[in-house]
Amino acid sequence: MIELIKIEPTIKLDIRYATDDNFVGRQVYPEARAFLQPLAADGVIRVHRRLSELGLGIVIFDGYRPWSVTKLFWETVTEAERIFVADPADGSNHNRGCAVDLAIYDLETNSAVPMPSGFDEFTERASPNYTGGTEEERRNRDLLRQLMESNGFTVNANEWWHFDLIGWQEYPIFDLSFAEVCKQK
Repeated sequence: MIELIKIEPTIKLDIRYATDDNFVGRQVYPEARAFLQPLAADGVIRVHRRLSELGLGIVIFDGYRPWSVTKLFWETVTEAERIFVADPADGSNHNRGCAVDLAIYDLETNSAVPMPSGFDEFTERASPNYTGGTEEERRNRDLLRQLMESNGFTVNANEWWHFDLIGWQEYPIFDLSFAEVCKQK
């Protein structure tokens, strides 16, 4: 796997799982890093570079996720919230390094652009097809979706910020620490 900011240092990281500011309520990653399979990384970088032409950039919330963290997420959420997390019995595309959670930020202000919901908001507003919110929020969400889909990804049915690499089925599930991922190179 590839560490995104080593290839494109202008990609912004906001790895919430390396902080207490997430739905688990505690840090679950030892550090704020984002890894992806090479094809996924290439697609994200292409999107970031296209957005930069518009004065915008990509902010990454999550990339590769160890399987043990997926299991923790499943055990943490309520039954109703399980549509927003992967069943560890099947693994997650994050466990394969083939899923990325991201949004858009303004390069000039360094601030996130408005979206219909926050990241990891377990409500109907998280749907990529949500018709509420403001026109600007929907336009920003739809721009992200259009760019990601034109660069080899599909959007998750329940989360506008979650994109899966087309062909993720070809990759195995990993439960490697970030340090172990770095040693794989």
